[in-house]
Parts: sequence; C-alpha cells; structure tokens
Amino acid sequence: MDDKQQLLDDKKQLELIMIAAIIRWSIANRFFVLLGTAALIGIGAFSVRNTPIDAIPDLSDVQVIIKTSYPGQAPQVVEDQVTYPLTTAMLSVPGAITVRGFSFFGDSYVYVIFEDGTDLYWARSRVLEYLNQVAGSLPSSAKPQLGPDATGVGWVYLYALADKTGQHDLSELRSIQDWFLKYELQTVPGVSEVATVGGMVRQYQIEVDPNLLRAYNIPLSHIGMAVKNANQETGASVIEMAEAEYMVRVSGYLQSVEDIENIPLGLNEKGTPLMLKDVAKVRLGPQMRRGIAELNGEGEVVGGIVVMRFGENAQTVIDNVKMKLQELKKGLPEGVEIVTTYDRSGLISNAIDNLYEKLLEEFIVVTLICAIFLFHLRSSLVVIISLPVGILAAFIVMYQQGLNANIMSLGGIAIAIGAMVDGAIVMIENVHKHMEKTELTDENRWTVISQAATEVGPPLFFSLLIITMSFLPVFTLEAQEGKLFAPLAFTKTYAMAAAAGLAITLVPVLMGYCIRGKVTPEHKNPLNRLMISAYRPIIKGALKYPKSILLMTAIALVIGLWPATQLGSEFMPPLDEGDLMYMPTTYAGVSVGKAREILHQTDKLIKTVPEVKSVFGKIGRADTATDPAPLTMIETIIQFKPKSEWRPGVTKESIRKELDDLVKFPGLTNAWVMPIKTRIDMLATGIKTPIGIKVAGPDLKEIQKIGQQLEVIIDELPGTASVYSERVVGGRYIKVDIQREKAARYGLNIADIQQVIATAIGGMNVSQTVEGLERYPINIRYPQDYRDSPEQLALLPIVTAKNERIALGDVAHIYIEDGPPAIKSENARLNGWTYIDIKNVDIGSYVAKAQNLVKQKLNLPAGYSIRWSGQYEYMQRAKEKLAYVIPLTLGIIILLLYINFRRFTEVAIIMATLPLAMVGSIQLMYYLGFNFSVAVAVGFIALAGVAVEISVIMLVYLNQAYEQMHAECKNQDIKPTVNDLQQAIIQGAGRRVRPVMMTAAAIILGLLPILYGTGTGSEVMSRIAAPMVGGMLSALILTLLIIPTVYFLWRKAALHKSSVSRKEQ
Repeated sequence: MDDKQQLLDDKKQLELIMIAAIIRWSIANRFFVLLGTAALIGIGAFSVRNTPIDAIPDLSDVQVIIKTSYPGQAPQVVEDQVTYPLTTAMLSVPGAITVRGFSFFGDSYVYVIFEDGTDLYWARSRVLEYLNQVAGSLPSSAKPQLGPDATGVGWVYLYALADKTGQHDLSELRSIQDWFLKYELQTVPGVSEVATVGGMVRQYQIEVDPNLLRAYNIPLSHIGMAVKNANQETGASVIEMAEAEYMVRVSGYLQSVEDIENIPLGLNEKGTPLMLKDVAKVRLGPQMRRGIAELNGEGEVVGGIVVMRFGENAQTVIDNVKMKLQELKKGLPEGVEIVTTYDRSGLISNAIDNLYEKLLEEFIVVTLICAIFLFHLRSSLVVIISLPVGILAAFIVMYQQGLNANIMSLGGIAIAIGAMVDGAIVMIENVHKHMEKTELTDENRWTVISQAATEVGPPLFFSLLIITMSFLPVFTLEAQEGKLFAPLAFTKTYAMAAAAGLAITLVPVLMGYCIRGKVTPEHKNPLNRLMISAYRPIIKGALKYPKSILLMTAIALVIGLWPATQLGSEFMPPLDEGDLMYMPTTYAGVSVGKAREILHQTDKLIKTVPEVKSVFGKIGRADTATDPAPLTMIETIIQFKPKSEWRPGVTKESIRKELDDLVKFPGLTNAWVMPIKTRIDMLATGIKTPIGIKVAGPDLKEIQKIGQQLEVIIDELPGTASVYSERVVGGRYIKVDIQREKAARYGLNIADIQQVIATAIGGMNVSQTVEGLERYPINIRYPQDYRDSPEQLALLPIVTAKNERIALGDVAHIYIEDGPPAIKSENARLNGWTYIDIKNVDIGSYVAKAQNLVKQKLNLPAGYSIRWSGQYEYMQRAKEKLAYVIPLTLGIIILLLYINFRRFTEVAIIMATLPLAMVGSIQLMYYLGFNFSVAVAVGFIALAGVAVEISVIMLVYLNQAYEQMHAECKNQDIKPTVNDLQQAIIQGAGRRVRPVMMTAAAIILGLLPILYGTGTGSEVMSRIAAPMVGGMLSALILTLLIIPTVYFLWRKAALHKSSVSRKEQ
C-alpha cells in the first residue's frame, strides 16, 4: 500500500515539476514570451475586427422547404394531390426527423427538418433527389421548388413602400418592388431572397360574356388558345443588305388592353373578323392575393422582406442592404418613400454594446479589487494586461471556428472574467508574501518571482483547468438549447484555457516587470487586518467545536435547499428583442376584405400608444417559402421609440398590458411575442405560443371536436391567459357535386365540367404580357354576376360537344358546406393544433397540472393522439439531457481533483462544499423570483467549477501549513499534538484569507454587472450569473469554515491513529 501511495506521490511530483519547469522557462525566456504575447494581441485584434456579429445564435433547425404553387385549388385538393405525396416521399430522406406539411388555398408547403449537425447544402441535395422521384406523380400545373437557403432567423430587415402623396396606387408600388427593388437587393452579398408582401399585382382581366359565346358558337377553351397564339414573338434569321447584316424579328407580344381587345377569334358567318372585344370586356385589375401589408393604421402599403442566407454576418448584410437602398432611393418615382419597419441591426448593436459595457465594468471591478486588497497599483497592471490577452486568445479561436459574436458567445467571456484573473491574483498575492520576507533587488528579482510563482502555479493551473473542463458537458446539449449555449460554452472554455496557459507563462513575466516599489505588508492593510481579525475568532471557535459546526451546517443545508421546492421551471427566460410582434389568430374563413379591415383597425389602435414608433402589419403570407402563414394569421411588428422618450414609469411589460387592454376584437385571440424567437419556434414546432397541443388522427372533423374539448378543459385551469384550438374544418365551401349519370346523358365527363368551372369561376391565367422587363398575367373568367352565389352558379351555361346549351345545375348539385380552411400534417398524419398562452405561472408546473386535467377529462377516440409541444417540448428534452450532464460534470471535477491531490480524502472534502454552494444559489434565485431553466442549469454547471477553485486554494494552503508544522516538529524531534494541528490550521487559513477573499470577490463582484444588468440579453445572462453569485457567497462562507473544520477532524484522526500505532510498537 505504501509503495502504491509512493508511486502516486511520485507521479504528482512529476506533474508539478513539469508545470514549475514551464514557469521557470517562461521567466528565463521572457523576451520570447512577450514577443508571442505581442503576436497574440495582433492576431486577436484582427479576429475581433472580423468576427461576424449577430444578436443571438441561429437557433433554427436545419430544414429544407418545398413550396408548390397549385393555383386556384382548395386546401383538400392541394393536400390530396400535392402535400400528401410529397410528405410521404420525404419521410425516407436520410437524416430527416420531422416532415411537416401545410396545405393552403393554392399553395403547399412541406418542411423537412433534419438532425442537428446536418450540413444544410447536403440536406438540400438529398431533398432535391427525392423530389425528382416524386415530381412526375404531381399534377402538371403544380410546380414544386426548393425554398431559399435561409433559416428562421433569416428575416433581418423589413421595409415598406409608401406614397403619402397619393400619386401611385398599390399596383404601381408593387411593380416598383417586384421589378426594381427586389432584383437590385438580391445582388447584395449574403441576401438569399427578397420577398414581397401586400400591394396588388396588375392583371389583365378578360371577362367573357357566356351569352355572346353561345351566340357566336365559340367554346370557352377557344378564347384561351386565341390569347396564347396572339402573344408570341419570333426571329427569322438574318438578311444581308449593303454589306451589313440585319437580324429579323417578328413582333407579337401583348402589351396593352387594346392589344388584347383586338385579338382575332375568327370570322363570323358574313366573313367579318370577330375580335375578342366582341365577346368580352378587357380591363386592368388586381390579381387575387393571399397577403396584405399595412403601415401605422394609415392604409395599405407594399412590404419587402430581406431574407439573409444561412451562416452570413447579419450586421454586415443589413449594413449593405441599407447602403443599397440609399442608392436605389434616387431611382424611385417622386412621392414614393422607403420606410424601415424592422431592422435587426438595432438589436444586434444594443446586445453587443451591452455586453461590451458589461465586460468593461467587470474589468474595472477586478482591477479595483486588486488595488484595494493589495494596496499596490502596479500589481494591478498584471491583471490589466493579462486579462485582455486571454480574451483576445478566445476571440482568435472563435474566429477560426466561425462563431458569431453574439450575446451568448460574448456572455461566455463575461462570466469567465472573474475566474480568468484568479491565477494572476493568487500569484501576485504570493509574490507580495515573499516580498514581505525578502526585499526585491535587481539581482534577486527573478529568483523571488520564480520561487513565488512555482509555489502556487501548479495548483492554480489545475484549478483553472477544472473550471475549464467542468463546462464541457454543456456541449452535450442539443437542438435549440444546444445551439443557444454551445457558443457560450466554447468561448468560456477558450477563455479559461487561455487564462490557465497565461497563468504559467505570461503572468510570471509580467509580475517581474510590474511589481516594483514599496509593497504594503498584509498586516498594515486596513482591509486585510479587519478580515483577519474578524476571521481568527470564528475559525478558533469552529476548531474548538468541530462536530457542532458540521451539525449546524447540515441543518443549514436542509433549510437552505427548501426554496428549491418552491421554484418553477421554464425552458428559457423570455429574451427582450426590443421590438414586439402582435400575433393574434382570427377565426377561419375570413375574407380578404374583412382581413384588411381587421389589420387596419388593430394597427391604428396600436399606433395610438405614445411609445410606439411604427406599426407594420401583415396578414396572410408573403411570397416566400419561409412564410407559411394563412389568411387568418396577423403578424404586426411594433417598433418602439428610444426609452428616453417614454412616459415616466412606463416599462415594456406595462406597454404590453396597455396594448392588450386596448386591442379587443371579437374573434381575435391576442398574443404579444418576440419576432425572432417566435419565427424560430414556428418553423421548428409550428407552435407560436409557449405551449401547444398537437392532435393527430385520420379525420379532421373529429380532430376539431377534440380541439374544442381541449379549449374548455384548459380554459378553467388557473394561469391560462388564452387558449385557442384551430377550427380545422371551419372553412366555408361552395360544393359543386357533379352527377355522373346526368353528365353522361349530355356526353360530358368530369374533366369537361371541371375545366369550365375552373376557368369561368376560378379564373385561369392563360398567358402573360411582356412589357420591357416586367411581366403581368392575363386572366380569363366570367363576369362577377354569373358567379356571386350558388344560385347564379347553377345557371352557369355549358356548351356540350353536340353544341347543346345546358346549365351547370343540370349536371351538378351546388350547395354550401363546411370544410378545412387549411390542412396541417406532421409525418403524414393529419394535425389540429391548440395554442395556449400563460400568465403569472411557470411552464413546468402549468403543464404538469394541465396534463393531469386533460388526462382526467378528455375522451380520446381510438386512432387519435395528442402531443404537448412548443417551448415545453424543448424543456422536457433539456431536462432529460441535464439529468446525466450534471452528474458527468461532477465526475469530471472529481477526476481532475484526484489527478491533482492523488488522495480521495481531499477530493471528498472539496466535493462536500458543492451542495453548500447550491444553498446560496437557490436562496438568491428564490429572492430574485427566477425559475429553473436551461440558463440556470448552465449557471450551476459554471458554479461547480468556480466553487471548487476556492476550495482547492484553501486546501493547498492548509496542506502547506500542515507540512510546515510537521517539518518544524521533526526538526525539534517532538510529536505534533492536536494543539499544534489547530495552530497550524489557524495559521494556514488565517494568513491566506486575502487570496481566498480576492478570488471570491473577483468572481462575485465581477458577475454583479451581469446579474443586475438591464440591457438586451440581460434576461438570459442574469439567469446564468445568479447561481454563480449566490453559490460563491455561500461557498466562500462555508469554505472558510467547513473545509478547515473537516480538514482538522481528518488530520486529528490521522494523528490519533499514528500515536496509537506507536504505543502498540
């Protein structure tokens, strides 16, 4: 056993010698160390300047969108003929975990969501491969195409085109956007797509009179063919004339109403040419639309959405877009102006500026701590120089890895600053101790520095390494929580690793150059004298009654952990993005006209709040695959004025409440959310509220009944702000049910009748005009009064193959019925979703109660299932992952401690302080009203590393004092007594109060600016800082008491055992 212990001690000694050798080499080769530092600063400055900037990490899943336009078709037709074939085909795509389908009027959207870590462009190529296989089975008029290579956070900049002078109508504004601004902005590097929303697309509308068609004996299909044949241009090679070449071009494009009116349809019985104007009216009008944009409640506008390409630098893209728009403004017609309605760069600059400000505050706090505790300003220079070098080293790795500078990656550096300077602080303090015994001269300076640095360098290196390694389990988090905290984990790890490296290289060199002049002895520093005089009686009392102290500690632990039972849980604290989004849901089947009226009224009311700068409302969807919004969904982005212009006492929360009370409409379910986070959630889970329930089954009517039951059940639960189940069969349909037998009597088949109905009622785009670079559709349909009611539709004339004239009602039943306004599916199963918003309650406890209530009261038929989704889905996944991530953290810490001490006793003593550290964390969280969340869990993981560090420092000093006592007793040839042990521990702990307090103060006070910060991103960062600050407070108090007490009992037992064995001999 003794041989094994000797071997372990030899290994430990070797490791300590290696670290000490690095310190001595650095001092001996200080020129190269400083040269390397200068190079590091230069590369670091370059990295800082060129690191991409964004507000938050890209949290969206790797997903590929397939958008298919199927004009004029009802959602059920789109589902049966397009969405279902596509979703079933995409289920086989390698790496796909969810395939979500949306069938709207005229459009199909299929979202293929991939596993984390899948390369986006590999995913796109796989989807395209499977799309090619299924494309042949789709209807000929359904054209599938891949969405842009962008993600849920890609909507970085929105603008509106407005004309307050009234000189330009919505169709002209739409043309400016579609044919001028859109293509110019798409040339900006980093822009994936520029989508248009709102306005009117100009359309040439041919209203055919069926009575005139009957009179001239012309079938409707002949009109479409005539238009196509009249809208062509061609070339006829070249002709040589007078030694020159002339290219022949035959004109024929339709370019005006007159051109279309004069399309020949043939000759009548008298040989007179029959023109299109003889059987139809041609006019300019708006194309049917599924999206409307409105600005400030003043009227409709045309909106533009700049979608950023995946992985680009958001700040750079926005800056370039703004510059391009400034150039393009010169080419706009008089009266037309571009109004910015959403600008991510404001959030980015606020978030980054806020964190840089916090970094500076921490830097100042840490510098002041050094100056106050050491009473020596020059010593603070070591920290002032070494800390930025460590931060720059972290930026270099960030830049090389391609990480963005955002609130999470910079937050990792911010929460590491206190711990980063610990190495320098303890080393400086130890040099001061040596200087009290030995005066520094030019001859002995580097010898004393080397001796002081090698004394504490190895344990410091290990303690900093423990902080570094303890954070590695955060990398195991996945999905949204993984994407959110991985940048923080990376940068904190890099910063701490840099600090550990600098502690044994640069810091000893800087100490030799900076620590000069007179150093105030510790006992003459009033702060230190006060701390030691206050501490000595406490430690004496603790060593006098060690078992009582441990009993009191156990009682304090039990009482201190009680608030943990009172804390709620949530996935993530809400992040204030600055702007707000109003996202209510209207009941299904709303008309475009009513939708426009609702949008105008809500925007007008919102704009009346004095703090509101602008209101940009969108109802329906934009022309982009990244926006699968039905006509029932309002998305209104609210920009606020600077806080300096707000009324006294007004907060974001009070504005939200004021808006909620102000905007009250029957049939509207209010939801006030954050733009970026909500868009990510909607694209990831489809749920826009914190909690959602997805009902899956084979029949939409039954799904709606289950949803309505859920509404009633959930509404009675305390904490429910609103609950709304989609009316999945709440759409209104005019059903044309063709009677096959009756049709057969007239020689008509289903396709013949459907062709007449699709063209005459729905209108069919048969061609498009070519007007320079602009293209506008040509549409054929019957006049309004032939198709404005079921009764009129029944009278719709049909010409049979035998030139018989019959009415549609002769071959079909026409009636009104309910049906799906839109159809959702997930993994090829039909879905209906219930949206739940909560207030004054945490997600975890609310869902637990709701699940229990639903289980008791909901009658779920066979073949149907419900699944809880939204943020709750993320929270459950994070809980499962953290259940083994946190034990893994402890395991890593235990392993590193054992490598350092080579004895389990010291490891056990240190690990005993961790539960005590949690007491302060939980008490502070309870006081601040924080819930448990992934951010808090990350704070606890970070706490584990830094709490262990001060315990390691205390234990190192106690071991030094113990070994010194043993050496003195051996020199005097006497046996150490319990009293000697007590004095040694009091001496070791008491004389080392300063470095322990400096270390703890640097961490605690360094984190206070983050804990109590109020800027952008503070909500998340404060949740990480709270466990660390509270935990360090309790860990500090208990480290100064409990570790010496337990150490005393351990060494006392060893002394007793030694004396017993000597007596037996």
